[in-house]
Amino acid sequence: MNIKLYQLPGQLKKLLFVFIFVLSIGVFTGLIHLYLSTNMSPSGAVERYNGSDVEDDFEIPENYPVSIEELLITTHSHIIMLSIIFFIAGFIFYFNSIIDGKFKLFLMIEPILSVLFSFGGIWLFRFYDETFVLLSVVSAALMYLSYYFMISIILFELIRKHS
Repeated sequence: MNIKLYQLPGQLKKLLFVFIFVLSIGVFTGLIHLYLSTNMSPSGAVERYNGSDVEDDFEIPENYPVSIEELLITTHSHIIMLSIIFFIAGFIFYFNSIIDGKFKLFLMIEPILSVLFSFGGIWLFRFYDETFVLLSVVSAALMYLSYYFMISIILFELIRKHS
């Protein structure tokens, strides 16, 4: 397909711009929630899912360990929704005229794969070994960086680039 984003009719460019912009606000609110619940730190993520350490029997923990049922619901909904979000973004990104080749393919696929590593890492550090938190941190960082890089290119091409 030789269609490029900058070649689309004005109304379709505006629709895509508004959609991508609003979608990105939704993704950003997820990052805010991540910050508020984990302080964007590996130790905060471990505490969020494994529960807070308590010094004595009378202390009330700030976080209780996340149950298998809660983790299943979280994993299920996030894998489905984030995969759809990143597929749509990757599909639109495919039509950009700025990035091409293997880097383009990497950016389109990476966020979708990182969803599995991010949430798989949560299961691993929750039930196996806390060092797997680094898998979640690195894959989530790559996921969001790739996504926002793609979105920046898409928005730039929709509003700035001309034939």
